[in-house]
Amino acid sequence: MSAAATPAAGGRVLTTAERAQLRRQRVLGIVYLLAAAVIVVFFALPVAPGTDATLVFALGPAMVQPPDVMVPAGLTLYLLAGVAAFAGAVQLTRGFGARWALVLTLVVFAFVAAFIVWVAAGQSMNVTGLLQTTINRSVPIIFGALSGIMCERAGVINIAIEGMLLSGAFVAGVSSSITDNPWIGLVLAVLTGGVLGLLLAVLAIRYLVDQIVAGFVINILAVGLTSYLAVAVLQPNPHLNSPPRFPIMPLPLLSDLPILGPILFRHNLFVYVAFILVALLFYALFYTRWGLRVRAVGEHPKAADTVGINVLFVRYRNVIMGGMIAGFGGAYFTIGSTGIFEREMTAGRGFIGLAAMIFGGWNPLGAAGAGLVFGLADAIQARTAILNIPIPSEFLLMLPYVVTIIVVAGLVGRVRAPAADGQPYKKE
Repeated sequence: MSAAATPAAGGRVLTTAERAQLRRQRVLGIVYLLAAAVIVVFFALPVAPGTDATLVFALGPAMVQPPDVMVPAGLTLYLLAGVAAFAGAVQLTRGFGARWALVLTLVVFAFVAAFIVWVAAGQSMNVTGLLQTTINRSVPIIFGALSGIMCERAGVINIAIEGMLLSGAFVAGVSSSITDNPWIGLVLAVLTGGVLGLLLAVLAIRYLVDQIVAGFVINILAVGLTSYLAVAVLQPNPHLNSPPRFPIMPLPLLSDLPILGPILFRHNLFVYVAFILVALLFYALFYTRWGLRVRAVGEHPKAADTVGINVLFVRYRNVIMGGMIAGFGGAYFTIGSTGIFEREMTAGRGFIGLAAMIFGGWNPLGAAGAGLVFGLADAIQARTAILNIPIPSEFLLMLPYVVTIIVVAGLVGRVRAPAADGQPYKKE
């Protein structure tokens, strides 16, 4: 018997890969049980018996105003803890197989729902407003994830998404302030992202620089340059940092729907473009010749080269396009949301976008769903920060990043990147 194999309960020998899978199964099961324990100990037990939580679903004008929903806080919390505990028990005993991602999402949803009920215990929480904020907070994350997919499906790792978002935000804010036209700022932000994408492509493809190192160099350049210009130029000249923003564009009829109207159809240009781009990129990657060529380059560039695909051209093109998508997403911070540029205002959203890309399996639809999960964590942090809850604000600010760490840790060994991702290609 080799050292890489151990006997299973039925006498069959487990391979190294099977033992690793069993370890991951047990770790996830323990995580689910810990989530159930946290819900019980920190959320359910402190709630006084008979306390109700009021969930509000009305937000702004609508054809029909939905009524508030009042639920028994304690009972609801114990039920949600039971869901997480049941998932943990099954995960520890036999696992969920290919449905692990669905179960992980369910447990995350149960934990988030428990947190919302705990916050609303004895008071109220506007769920519709929370979900609307979730959509807004997820926008730069989704753009970052799509940028990563565009690059990595062609075999180039893009760690520079954070710098591209930040540079896009700076250029959009300054150019829109100078011209008093957000469209000009948007176009220049996209071009800025494309230039940084070209820089990454030249370093990684032409000069074969380590792609992780090249990405971090671009991030450091973007952070340093925008921080310096913010202090040296924008602070003494506030008129250069007061850009006009894209207005909210409610969609006729759809925006008046109860609950769904405010959540999905009362946003500005960036939200609509994000979800249109998700659908277009999904279709292009999996249902067109263009997407087949891109995926071939990311999986087996040598084979793609032998059938006449220009591997280097595909990689250059996709990395530049990925940079342009990130530049578009960066413009959201200044001309789609806050209306002002602040130093390091992206606050790690590019890296969270990478996590969403991985969680989504390098699939635009999955990445968008993961972006919404991270956006929900961000929205909860923003909403609960103004409520009187016994949690230090520093811990609330950590919430989006803690969720990112937990989700990525749960994905270790369970997702497969494109086979040639990060591998330089030299044409023979």
